[in-house]
Amino acid sequence: MSGEQMANPDGKPPARPLDSIDRDILRLLQMDGRASIRSVAEQVHVSRANAYARINRLLDDGVIRGFSARVDQERAGQGASAYITLKIVQNSWRTVREELRQLPGATHLALVSGDFDVLLLVHTEDNRSLRELVLTRIQAIPEVLSTRTLLVFEETDLDAEP
Repeated sequence: MSGEQMANPDGKPPARPLDSIDRDILRLLQMDGRASIRSVAEQVHVSRANAYARINRLLDDGVIRGFSARVDQERAGQGASAYITLKIVQNSWRTVREELRQLPGATHLALVSGDFDVLLLVHTEDNRSLRELVLTRIQAIPEVLSTRTLLVFEETDLDAEP
């Protein structure tokens, strides 16, 4: 098997290159995940069958991981948002990741480089709930060495429609 056909270490097949039509389809679906195949096909100037096949390929290849709603957290009763940075015990990422995934209001999690190891975005009802989450749930994880909480004053989705 050639190097191009071999699976990545994570078991996924290698990514296929995306052409301009694939990128246009992704852009449209990011703006409106509920867009019909017909609408997508018309906007990227391909047949419905071609658009359907391309979207299925993007799904099968893992380029599109799923479809979701963009939520206004404040209107949904989650008035406090924060990025929480964590320093963790070396080689404990997988364990910490599983613990953090279970937290109520956790919406984004990343292993990063720099002055801290993990960046976590959370949305909670209020600052009291945020305080409880940080002090009683996150700092109670044995592999978490320290945390820093950065309150979010305002959020803007960059990929949202104007």
